[in-house]
Amino acid sequence: MVEEWQATALEDGSSGFQDVTVPGRPAAFAGAEGVRYRTRFDDPRDPGDDAAVIELRGVFAHAEVEATGERLDGDWVAEHDAYFEPLRIPFRPGDENELVVTCRAPGDRFGGIHDSELVPEALRVPGIWWDATIETCTLPTIDSLTVTPEVTEEGAQLHIETTVLTDGPVDERITYSLRPEGDLNARGMMERASVETDAAGKTTVEHTVDIRDPALWWPRELGRQHHYTLTAKLDGTEHSQKTGFCEIGFEDGQFRVNGEPLNVRGVNLLTDSPDDVDRAVEVNANLLRAHAHVLPESVYERCDEEGLLVWQDLPLTGPGSFDVDRGATLARELSRQYGAHPTLAAYGVHDNPVNAFESGLGGGFLDGLRLRWRAWRSDYDAVPAEEVADAFPGDRPVFPVVGGPGLDADAGSYYPGWDYGEATDIGTLLERYPTDVVAEYGAGAVPADADRAAADAAGFDAAKHDSRVAGDHEDSQAYQAAVLRTISERLRADGVPAVAFALRDTDSTGMGVFAQDGTAKASTETLARSFAPLQAFLADPTPGTSEVIVANDTPANHNLAVEWSAGEESGSFDADVDAQGRWRGGSVTVPGEAEGVSILLRVNDHEIENQYDI
Repeated sequence: MVEEWQATALEDGSSGFQDVTVPGRPAAFAGAEGVRYRTRFDDPRDPGDDAAVIELRGVFAHAEVEATGERLDGDWVAEHDAYFEPLRIPFRPGDENELVVTCRAPGDRFGGIHDSELVPEALRVPGIWWDATIETCTLPTIDSLTVTPEVTEEGAQLHIETTVLTDGPVDERITYSLRPEGDLNARGMMERASVETDAAGKTTVEHTVDIRDPALWWPRELGRQHHYTLTAKLDGTEHSQKTGFCEIGFEDGQFRVNGEPLNVRGVNLLTDSPDDVDRAVEVNANLLRAHAHVLPESVYERCDEEGLLVWQDLPLTGPGSFDVDRGATLARELSRQYGAHPTLAAYGVHDNPVNAFESGLGGGFLDGLRLRWRAWRSDYDAVPAEEVADAFPGDRPVFPVVGGPGLDADAGSYYPGWDYGEATDIGTLLERYPTDVVAEYGAGAVPADADRAAADAAGFDAAKHDSRVAGDHEDSQAYQAAVLRTISERLRADGVPAVAFALRDTDSTGMGVFAQDGTAKASTETLARSFAPLQAFLADPTPGTSEVIVANDTPANHNLAVEWSAGEESGSFDADVDAQGRWRGGSVTVPGEAEGVSILLRVNDHEIENQYDI
């Protein structure tokens, strides 16, 4: 780790350098269009080392890197513009060295949420966000290893790209070994491939390994998270990559994992901490959508371990045209960088390509939607997003456009109860504007430490909030919880993949079910109950007669005893629900004077309760 850094905003020049922490987002430079970072270090090599390698991860967004010493693979000025791809620069250091990294705000549309109002300026600071290290090595050495797993009819394959760094001609052999992780009782393997080059620099070797009877990786509710580690060795050096085998498809509104149906219960993620994976597990989600930004490896690794799928967007959101060729290049780089992770379930291209609503709509919201739909159709073209989608590999579902009702988007961004109408309008909305996936829905809420909505909070519309909520933070959180519950239960009942917006706030107030500091809001428990893998819902939680819907997202069939009570009324019945299935039936009578309804599922020796306030 390079520990001592200084930085200055580009407009301040050399006189403005101050000590900063790298990796990070120095708050002092919030709002800056560009920041220059520098560090000085002595020769880090031990006796016998030939070279050093600078590795920078999360370099946002457009960067130039300069350093002293002799660079092994070209001119010293290195340019970088895909922040999710590591920048590795091999060089021979001098006795004293200086490294200068100049980072600028996005110069194109591919800054994603970090080039939008969804996150505060403090999270948009151009810089080295994830990691900065210097390692030493002898030559030749393995500089990088890219692994892409593929499930085939005969078993599986690993497609491997190994980049070798040399200081002259080389004729060697790379040894590949595959080892199952943990207590996995599966075969390992060992193979070799040749690397030949006549010149110094980098050369890439491609190799494919066939695996018979692979142990598959499964999401947390469907099976175990089996992993393998591939290690490449060359002339005393080695490089490893953890991976797994998982086949994922999407057809007729249904995700399938390793041939089995999966009912998606997801949350949108605007932050990038591995701790957010634990928060997603807490609300019973089985998928994280990286909403118009790219997650660091540390989050992917935690998802791999915990069994959460990842829907990975390109960093592209909001209205405006974009460079299709640039988007296609980023799509290929993104899939190559993260393709080793079995948890990678889907890709998205363009998020919310139109400003759907400047302010909320009240009653008669469908008429308002129809008017806006006509305006959207006149100036919206989905073809560029579809062309970028073609650049992603064909082994994962791709959703070219996520957008509001009326756009005929590939996945819906639907906000009844917040942008328009009421949460109970979700059924009518889906009938009028059907979609296979609801990739966004929800409402905002004020955290417990603030009774009023912050008017300037990033990614939050205080005017919408105040038109819905008249009281303090308790009323605010109760409203958010009610919206999330109503929509989540309806989507689950209908078998529509549901991805709530959002997991955690990026600012002092927001759309998250957790506050910015990770404190749970009231909707945390509500969403966890609505997302329970096995749960019973009332089709109509109002006075009168309602049927019961049992959602079973587990891999087992269940024979259940359902018990209910509402005021002085009560009853019970049996329900047989298939794996990944839905059961409808029963009859619950809610008296007009009842204050609440309780539904209890008895499964073997377990009880699962759902309660409604009337």
